[in-house]
Amino acid sequence: MVLSSLPGVSERMARKMTDHFGSEEAVMKSLATGDIGRLAEIEGLSLKRALTLARGVAGEDGEFLATKEAVRLHTQIVQHLQSFAACSPSKERMGLLTPVLDPSERRRLMTGALDLPLQWLHEQKKAWQSLTRLRDVNERYERVIVSQEPLEHLKKYCRVLQPGEHESWKDYTVFKTVTWLGSSGPMEAPEGWLVLGSQPDEALLLPERTIDWFKHNRRPLEVLCDLIETHSAGHLPQNEALASLHEVIEPLKDLPDVMNVMGDSSNIEEVTRIKDELWTVVKELETEVNQEVEQAMNDAKMALSGAELLEALSDGAAFQRKLKEATGHVIQEAMLRARESLSEFLQPTGLRCPYDLFTNGWPAKVDRQTIDGIDGALESKLQAETSDHLVSMAQQLGPLKPLCEQAILCMIETDQWLSVARWAHQDNCTMPQWADHGIWLKNGRHVLLGVEPDSVTYGLGQAASKGDQQSLALLTGANSGGKTTLLECLAYASILAHMGLPVPADDARIGKVESLHILAKSGGTQSAGALEQTLIELANVVSDPAPKLILADELEAITEPGAGAKIIAGMLLTAHAQPETTMMLVTHLAPAILEATGRNDLRVDGIEARGLGDDLELVVDRTPRRNYLARSTPELILRRLERKTSGAIQELFVSILAGFEQE
Repeated sequence: MVLSSLPGVSERMARKMTDHFGSEEAVMKSLATGDIGRLAEIEGLSLKRALTLARGVAGEDGEFLATKEAVRLHTQIVQHLQSFAACSPSKERMGLLTPVLDPSERRRLMTGALDLPLQWLHEQKKAWQSLTRLRDVNERYERVIVSQEPLEHLKKYCRVLQPGEHESWKDYTVFKTVTWLGSSGPMEAPEGWLVLGSQPDEALLLPERTIDWFKHNRRPLEVLCDLIETHSAGHLPQNEALASLHEVIEPLKDLPDVMNVMGDSSNIEEVTRIKDELWTVVKELETEVNQEVEQAMNDAKMALSGAELLEALSDGAAFQRKLKEATGHVIQEAMLRARESLSEFLQPTGLRCPYDLFTNGWPAKVDRQTIDGIDGALESKLQAETSDHLVSMAQQLGPLKPLCEQAILCMIETDQWLSVARWAHQDNCTMPQWADHGIWLKNGRHVLLGVEPDSVTYGLGQAASKGDQQSLALLTGANSGGKTTLLECLAYASILAHMGLPVPADDARIGKVESLHILAKSGGTQSAGALEQTLIELANVVSDPAPKLILADELEAITEPGAGAKIIAGMLLTAHAQPETTMMLVTHLAPAILEATGRNDLRVDGIEARGLGDDLELVVDRTPRRNYLARSTPELILRRLERKTSGAIQELFVSILAGFEQE
């Protein structure tokens, strides 16, 4: 099994997944398209595990995000991007956006998406908000399929029977609705039967299910129909990001019309209405005929001579004949008009009105046997219309189903690029340029701070501006000055670039690397065992010659400051010896680290706090000064505390500040 070859998927889990989706092909399609919600419905498969499997199928090798902190930042930025999605399936699909070895195709699509008008992007978000994934219909139907082939895939939806050697189609007339496959079927299909060849269209085997699939998925298909009509009207932009969308919806130009008539069984409804109203209409016609004749006879006069009167007395039958001759035309005309009215009533059904509508005699009475015949004909017509409508709709809809599935998946995938484009417009992002080494941002911004970010221009390695192309830098400066924010800003830019997406900056050059290592600050001095494990991990990272970006935040916290400076110095020198490694280290121990390295050519940058503002907040220049050792300015923090407190506490801070002033 292909599934059991996936990392972490046992044969038992592979069987569960196949049973849930119906086939391995369906499982792989769901993995490739990021249908995480449905995958997580499988017992024993968590949402997190489903996402990991889907990412693996989508092309992630799992090596770029080399540390837990890198994974955390990637998760945060993806969640931010997902908030711009038009619908839930797009949001799920965006969970597959991870750094990949070759993001060139994504870059091509994103470049196209960024060129789309912002207003159109927002209009599509509103138009596609009802888009959902297509779902199979799992109902069981009354229809019985009789086939020499087993048709195992249909047994969960209806009964599938194989005729015995001595059985004929007549043995199956006990079933109301039957699909007969192959030879030996009836020449004229009984009501409710479909007689098909040995290799029929799959959609006709169980036509009810074919039609129900479209009814069940009407909501997303209506969104697709709106898009098709937009395309037909020439209002779908010609754009690189939409090229595949144009391609998949072109064969579906008739879908809106077919969907409009799918539920339009108007002729069936009309026949049903006429059948239901037949007896009421006939009795009304009977009453009208009698009333019309009575009215006409009230105005009629018949003159008899004396001889004719004597003849009537002697021959009653002759008188009756003469009376009929005088009144017959009135009755016949009234009955003729009644037949014409009934013919008009039956006209939508295509049935003719019988001539002998009324019995002989007076008052006029409709012939019940004749009307029962009309009612029976309507019932047969209704059965035929229902069967014909079912087959006709299944024939039209069947070939469209795989095209609709392809189009909906394409819309979901396209919306992830449109979603990123919406975000890029909001946060003023740009597509980065690739560099062989290093990283550089012009007015880069940390977009997840929850406040309007200050922009920073900063770079390392060959990607940076001339004079800033050192592959390693120590970043120093004030507490709360933005050192960690800058580290995360660089990390986000590298992650986004390797995902093939734009970065929040006016311009950017990003070095292509195999892995990103974000080493977060430790929570405190570690035990001997933990310190040993940490040092092994650090040694593995800095000694690896593979292209990588290392962003470390206050590593000195792993042990006491003196030893920490010496340890970090050794790690820095090893990293500096790797030509394809770029590293920035946020630290408060820059002087001690430099002293421990014995080098005076290592780059040190500083974020300088210039003082306190009127609101007692630090006034900080967020862009680091190159080759400048910035103080962490604890005295500014103390001065702020001195101004914000009173009494004995304030006096304590004043005395501490005096010690700084004496330095």
